[in-house]
Amino acid sequence: MRLRRKFRLSKRLVKLIGLFLFVFLLAGCTDIKQPITAESTGFWNEYIVYPLSWLITEGAHVLWGSFGLSIIFVTIIIRLAMLPLMIKQTKSSKAMQALQPEMQKLREKYSSKDQKTQQKLQQETMALFQKHGVNPLAGCFPLIIQMPVLIGFYHAISRTRAIADHEFLWFDLGDKDPYYILPIIAGITTFIQQKMMMAGSDANPQMQMMLYMMPIMILVFAINFPAALSLYWVVGNLFMIVQTYFIKGPDLRKASATGSAGGAKK
Repeated sequence: MRLRRKFRLSKRLVKLIGLFLFVFLLAGCTDIKQPITAESTGFWNEYIVYPLSWLITEGAHVLWGSFGLSIIFVTIIIRLAMLPLMIKQTKSSKAMQALQPEMQKLREKYSSKDQKTQQKLQQETMALFQKHGVNPLAGCFPLIIQMPVLIGFYHAISRTRAIADHEFLWFDLGDKDPYYILPIIAGITTFIQQKMMMAGSDANPQMQMMLYMMPIMILVFAINFPAALSLYWVVGNLFMIVQTYFIKGPDLRKASATGSAGGAKK
C-alpha cells in the first residue's frame, strides 16, 4: 500500500511540476515584445531571460563580436552544468534496461487485466525498483530543466535586438533558417542521440515510436522558430552524442557487433 501511494504521489508530483512549468512559461510569454534589460522585473526576466541575454552578449565581446559563437559557448556551458544530471539519467536508463527481464516476468505473472491484479503488478514493480535503487522518473528531470532554458533562449534572442539582428554563417539569429539546413541537422542529430540512448535495450513499441516522433517534432519546431534555437539544439545534441558515446561505449559496440552479425547472417 505504501509503495502504491508513493507511486501515485510521484505521478502527481510530475503532473504538478508540468502544470507549474506551463503556467510559468505562459507568464513569461506575456512580455515577449518587451526588450530585456537589467531593469526588467519579474522572476522569469530576472533569473532566466536576462542572465541568458547577458551571457550571450558578454560572450560575444570575448569571441570577436560573434553572437553565434557565443550561443555555442553558452550552450556548452549549460550542457556541462547539466552533465551530472544527464549521467544520472543515462545510468538510470541502463538500470531500467537491466531490469526488463524481471519486469517481463512480473507482467506475465500478473497478466490479468482486473484491477486487483494490476494493483499487485504495480506494487511488485515498485518493489523491484526500490530493491535495485532505480528511479523510473529520473529520465523526466533533464527535460523538465531544459524546457525553461529553451524558452529562455527564445526570449533572450527575441528581446535582445543586438542578438536577433546578428548574422551568423548563412542565417540571421533572430529569423528562421532560410534553407532549413539547421532544422534538418537538428532532426538528424536528435534521431542519432535517441538511437544511441536506446542501444543495448529491448526496444518496445513506445520507445520505437519516440525514436521517430521526437526528431520530427524537433524538425517542425526548428523550422518555425529563430535559427538561434536550432543552433542551440544542434550543439546540445552533438554534446549529448559525444557524452553518450563515452558513457554507453560498451553497449554501443555490442549493438554495432550484433547489427553486423545480423547483417552477415542474412
